[in-house]
Amino acid sequence: MDKDIQAKFDSYPEPAKTKLLQLRSLILSIAEANNFKVEESLKWGEPSYAVKGGTPLRFDWKSKSPETISLYFHCQSLMVDTLREVMPDVFQYHGNRELTFPLNKPLSAAELKTCIQVAFTYQARRNLPLLGL
Repeated sequence: MDKDIQAKFDSYPEPAKTKLLQLRSLILSIAEANNFKVEESLKWGEPSYAVKGGTPLRFDWKSKSPETISLYFHCQSLMVDTLREVMPDVFQYHGNRELTFPLNKPLSAAELKTCIQVAFTYQARRNLPLLGL
């Protein structure tokens, strides 16, 4: 892990850091399983993950919402609107780009895996009804 990215993770309070590292691990394992070369960087001060042909994912913890972490998608993508329609009760949705997860509950790994896979293959899916879900 790049030292700037490591410093960002180290800046999080422990419950958020643990959850965000779980999310990072899930993202990287999906990329590896599908032979995607993932670019890990900081965008707007937040960990960001991008693959060629996909739409980037970012995540963060904010002190203004200390009990949750957020996963962000590009605001012009159809990701959140589609997920809201296909999986209305699985995630907490905010606007057209954000999913939030309570720190005191386990991540929905199976559903998150689907989200990440769709994001990583977004360009091939964007014209499919409901992104092919």
